[in-house]
Amino acid sequence: MWAEKGSRPQRVRQTEYEWVYLYAAVNAATGASSAMLAPTVNTDYMNAHLQFISKQVTPGSHGILVLDQAGWHMAKALQVPENLTLLHLPPYSPELNPVERVWQYLRSNYLSNRVFKDYDHLFDVTATAWNRLDQEQLKSICHTEWTERAI
Repeated sequence: MWAEKGSRPQRVRQTEYEWVYLYAAVNAATGASSAMLAPTVNTDYMNAHLQFISKQVTPGSHGILVLDQAGWHMAKALQVPENLTLLHLPPYSPELNPVERVWQYLRSNYLSNRVFKDYDHLFDVTATAWNRLDQEQLKSICHTEWTERAI
């Protein structure tokens, strides 16, 4: 929040919490993406997301999905499609994952300093925020030197 130095600005504050989880994958080279909103994080939702991503991979190609080591990314029950490889980053290194920049962008530009009426409102605002991002924005947000070299 911007404020005059020495002032104590007021802002909206929400003290009860509900969560909407955004599963998303972005091709850093093209900005192509897929996303799924869910009420929780678990292996079942992750499996559904992997199936969705798998169907978007160009036939005859192979996708590499960069992930942190969250439990639902590493679960034994995870069903990884044959046309995908999961590349797990070292622990505690979110700065290496380009999609983490998208979460920060969404929070900074669409989701912070707001009060949500209820879960449905939070869900709708999150979906609208994601849908405002186009391929060029996602490509720009997810651009890193290491993905550029990999391409």
